[in-house]
Amino acid sequence: MPPGVKLMQKVSSSKLFMKVGPHFVPAMDRAVHKLTRGKVMLSAQMLPGVILTVKGAKSGIPRRTPLACMPEEDTGTWILIGSNFGRPGHPVWTVNLLKNPEAEISWKGTDIAVTARLLEGDERAAAWEKCLKFWPPYATYQARVDREIRLFRIERRTGS
Repeated sequence: MPPGVKLMQKVSSSKLFMKVGPHFVPAMDRAVHKLTRGKVMLSAQMLPGVILTVKGAKSGIPRRTPLACMPEEDTGTWILIGSNFGRPGHPVWTVNLLKNPEAEISWKGTDIAVTARLLEGDERAAAWEKCLKFWPPYATYQARVDREIRLFRIERRTGS
């Protein structure tokens, strides 16, 4: 585990981070990602991340959102976790993916066409357990909200 990860897990579980994090982490990631032409996301130094581009559910306008993810190395897929930093309400990007599952991610500087699928039932339960081992603060986020945190598996689109 890289140095500082335990401290970051503790900080990211705090109520202060829940209030402040959603305002500065995505903005910082977008700026650094743009400046480095997609090669760097600062938050990915602690937790792997992608930039998700998906059409807005209502507007149809492409929306870019930096997100932490859990790569599934054995299958070449990724899990996106709709934790919303442990705040009430599903994050907007999850609503967009439900309406428009064909999207794009920027992963380590490479743009990849993907299809997203909401995980449910036993499949979701198994993925959730892996997510909790991968980043334990997700348990704190889930405990703070009444909703079930949405999990999406994203995979490369055939022919991409």
